Amino acid sequence: MATQHHSSALPIPAVSAAYPMANPGYGKRSAPGQLPRARDDFALLPTRERYVAGFVDHLPEGAAMSVKQLAKQLPLYGQQAIGTALNALSVAGYLRRVRCTVGTGDETRWAFRTFWSRTARDNAWWNSFLATENAAQATAPAAAPQAPAPDSAPPPPWLPVEEPPLAQPDPPSPAGQAPEPTAVPHPRTPPQAPAAEPTQPTGLSPAYLALARLGRDDHRLALSADDCTTLEPLAAQWLDRGVTVDYLTNALKAGLPAQVDSPVGLIRRRLIDKMPPRLPAPDTPPDTPTPTPTQRILMECTDCGRPGPPQALPDGLCRPCHQTHTTLGDTPPDPTEVAAVKAHMANLRGLLKPV
Repeated sequence: MATQHHSSALPIPAVSAAYPMANPGYGKRSAPGQLPRARDDFALLPTRERYVAGFVDHLPEGAAMSVKQLAKQLPLYGQQAIGTALNALSVAGYLRRVRCTVGTGDETRWAFRTFWSRTARDNAWWNSFLATENAAQATAPAAAPQAPAPDSAPPPPWLPVEEPPLAQPDPPSPAGQAPEPTAVPHPRTPPQAPAAEPTQPTGLSPAYLALARLGRDDHRLALSADDCTTLEPLAAQWLDRGVTVDYLTNALKAGLPAQVDSPVGLIRRRLIDKMPPRLPAPDTPPDTPTPTPTQRILMECTDCGRPGPPQALPDGLCRPCHQTHTTLGDTPPDPTEVAAVKAHMANLRGLLKPV
């Protein structure tokens, strides 16, 4: 006769047909690559965690995953017990809570989801999976362009193309009347070319002209022709390094003292001391750093809901919650404190007895 073995696990309650679903885009999401459902799923978990995990595993996609809703369906445990069980399932690698952006443009908002995996995963797997999800959302195609307005749309192909009306012959003139003379159009006078703009003197470089204009912008920097020729090589080095003429003149005019005794000496010193760094040639653009991808998925602490990148929340918990979870129950209670609590409770019970 076969021996019947009874499991210590609590029976998993059936999912009610009226179980609330989350708003579109929220709720439960199943992770890929899970093993088929089996009888020994979650066998290594404690009784409470096994009970909650079995119920969550049977929930449909998009089901509400808040502690409040789960506690309503699992009457054996309250909200605090359900929250503690979800923390343990997160540490065991079965779930991760995340917030991700949905929508485009001004319609972007945060949606809150719980990724569930019947197969326990380690931190490296979850980090890789969420990084893939983040990249997929960042590269999602934009919304399709709208169709052109009806006024600007081309006519349907079944409509005939309108042709210009044919020229009608002139009506015959009445008998005895000479036809009216045809007006001969006068030749149109060709438009005159606009006056040519004054050009800069030939043979003068942009560096020379920039130095020569300094005196017109500020009388304290008036230079002679010999001064401009002497300082021209220094000013040309500025332009060779990729700066504009406006940049050069603004740098030479900025922060002038109230009185300039030697304009040529002051400008020479500024041209040397403020020489800009050399910029790369136009045909070799500078190496632009790779832009950091937009973070469209943030993991949430399963316990307190604090958001952050997956690397900052090992086991799905932030540092304070992780420390609390791992140290809870490791240190046995102090016998002295236990005795003091028992004595205090006995005293309270004695005070409540009728005299």
